[in-house]
Parts: sequence; structure tokens; C-alpha cells
Amino acid sequence: MSAPLWPAPTATEPVRATVALPGSKSVTNRALLLAALAEGPGTVRRALRSRDADLMVDALRALGATMIPSDESASAVDWAITPGPVTGGARIDVGLAGTVMRFVPSMAALAADEVFFDGDPHARKRPMGPILHALRALGAEVSGDALPFTIKGPLTGGEVRLDASGSSQFLSGLLLTAARFAKGVTVRHDGPPIPSQPHIRMTVQMLREFGVVVDDSEPDVWRVEPGPIGARDFTVEPDLSNAAPFLCAAMVTGGTVTVPGWPAHTTQPGDQLRTLLADMGASVEHTPDGLAVTGTGRIAGIEADLRDVAELTPTIAALATLADSPSRIGGVAHIRGHETDRLAALVAEINGLGGDANETEDGLEIRPRPLSGGVFHSYADHRMATAGAVIGLAVPGVEVEDIATTGKTLPEFASMWADMLRGAR
Repeated sequence: MSAPLWPAPTATEPVRATVALPGSKSVTNRALLLAALAEGPGTVRRALRSRDADLMVDALRALGATMIPSDESASAVDWAITPGPVTGGARIDVGLAGTVMRFVPSMAALAADEVFFDGDPHARKRPMGPILHALRALGAEVSGDALPFTIKGPLTGGEVRLDASGSSQFLSGLLLTAARFAKGVTVRHDGPPIPSQPHIRMTVQMLREFGVVVDDSEPDVWRVEPGPIGARDFTVEPDLSNAAPFLCAAMVTGGTVTVPGWPAHTTQPGDQLRTLLADMGASVEHTPDGLAVTGTGRIAGIEADLRDVAELTPTIAALATLADSPSRIGGVAHIRGHETDRLAALVAEINGLGGDANETEDGLEIRPRPLSGGVFHSYADHRMATAGAVIGLAVPGVEVEDIATTGKTLPEFASMWADMLRGAR
């Protein structure tokens, strides 16, 4: 049975709206895991409520943490978390969440009993080998090199080599639990450059905020000292990557969209939207109300290496299809292993609407041309779905397949999009 089609609204006038975003998925899932491993009870406030975050909560509960929600809404929740002894004998459903499939195995390796992991069909195709090989080298018993697999500890830590060039999540997955290993861990990256470096900086900063000693002074080496993970009250920032389609809407329609609560200093990769959108012709300004992006009447093509902000690729590619000059996006070969092969998917969907896009070795080339309506397939990938919505603002008749897949990180996307077009504040 095919997924339902969502008629992407076409803008008839400039958008003028303030769009408040729920919490960052990347920060939420790191904070939840650290709180579940802490030395005492703590709270994670304004945590994202989405499929990925719910899967993380379920995994942490299965491994022994007590998670009590309060102040709940459709997209946010405060969690009171009481850590417990990490227990095995559990079955973990990772869904399609990279943070669950790559962060939780290290925690499961603290248990003396076997833990079973599986997920959605496409999750079985996503790379897992590097972190499973690393846990095996550190002493865990691991069956398999991809989902489904089982893992059994306990392991004591030590030094390990890891090729994290396929995903920064492999490295973060080891670092987040490392302080709980009796010997801590020293990880030496052995391979091509690691993508999404801001996510690694996010992991290191959050570990330090929870009182963990991390030495990252040597290039491609991270040392985490053994010791307690501090119990604390932690508040999650808005998800800046999820701002991308809304801010792009300002450019497509020649309007203004403001995102309140944009942090002055952050490790979130989405902060690079300020530079990327300015390079593509937007006016970008920090105001007392938040970050404001205004369309100037021109969308310029861009040549950009998005290695550190690869999750923005679908949205930037969508904007590039509406630009007045060609674009070249590089540094993102690794997104072939994301929720779907995003490079192949973007080429297929852009060209399916009459566009002109092709894959390169590490990215995309996009030459703007007039587009027509049609089905924009999402491939169960939230960022593909929002890319289709951006194109639909300017191209009548675009229908996005399975807009509900945006629930992975943005549960109320369709209603937020409609509110934005009505100028809701």
C-alpha cells in the first residue's frame, strides 16, 4: 500500500511569520543518554518529542533507567530521569534513528547479559560495522556487523582504533558512555576525514557539561577519563537544522521568517544556515525576536562543501533548484548511508519534476530549469519530505509522499508549515 500524498502548499504572497521550533534531536538524545548514565537523578527539559527521541527513551528504559515525563506537549517534554544499574536481557528497537542504533550499543555493553538490537528494514542497510568492531576490540561480545545484532558486556574500556569517516555518530557513540568504562577510553580515528565535525564538538562539550574529563587536544584522538557522569538539570536548545525549510521559505517567497531562541553560541551544525543562506542571497539578521531571514528577490546558486552540515543537503538542494545559477554541493558522499541514499534520492526527485541534477563522487550538481508538479517521494526520510515542501512553495502541483515521516524529528511539521503560510505568530 502506497503512502498518502500531501499537496504541498504553493505560496501566493510573501511569508511573514515567526516559527518557534522544538528542541534539537541531536542534543536531546545525547542528553537523555548521559542523564541515564549519571551518578544520580537529573532532568532534561524541553526535550524533543519525536519518533527518534521516543525510541531513545524506550531504549534507556529497557536498559534500566526510570524516565518520568512532565510538562508534555506534542513536540516537547521535560524528563525526570533516575539512572539504574544497566541491565541486559532487553530488546532494543532503533527504528531508523542513527543516534539510537549508534549511541546505545556502548551503554548496552555495560550489561553482563545479552541485549538484542533491530530496527526498520532500511536501518539494516545503514553502516554499523565501525562501532561494533570497536566494541568487540574493547572486549564486548558482539554478534553481527549490522542490524540485527546482539551485544554483551561488561567491558572495561581501553584504547581502540576507529574509522569514523562513514559517520561521526560512530565516534560519539563510544565517547558518550566511555566515562562509565573502568579504564575510560582512548579513541584514535584511523581513516579519511570525519564528516559532521560540529556533532563531535557537540558530544565533547556536552560530556564536559556533565562533568566528564575529555582530552581532544591531539588531532584525531579523544581520551575520556573514567569517572562519574554528573547529575544535572539540562535544557535542550531549539533544533537549528529543523529551521532550514522555514528559513528557506522566506527566500522562496520574498518574505521574512524569524526563529526565536536562536542561541548566540552553539555547537549545532544548523547554525551554519546563517552563512549558507546569506551566500545564496538572503538577508540574515539577529534581532531581539530571534534570527530573521528575509528574501531579497534573488536566490543565487552556491558552491559549498557541506561535510560538516550534511543534514542540510536536501534543503539546500531544494533551494538550489529554484536559484538563478548552477550549484555544486560537495563533501557529502557519506549521506548515501543516511535514512536513504540521499544523493540518489535527490537526483531522482528533482529530475522527476523536470529539473537537472546529477550525482558527483561526493555530492550533487544542480542546474536550475523550470519545474512542473508531480509526486516528490520521501523514501521514509524526513529531510527529503521537507525538501519537497520547499520546492512546492514555488511549483504548483507538487505532492509529497508520506509527509508524516517528518515525525522523526518534527512531529507537527505539516501544521507548522500551514501556520507559517498564514503568518501565524
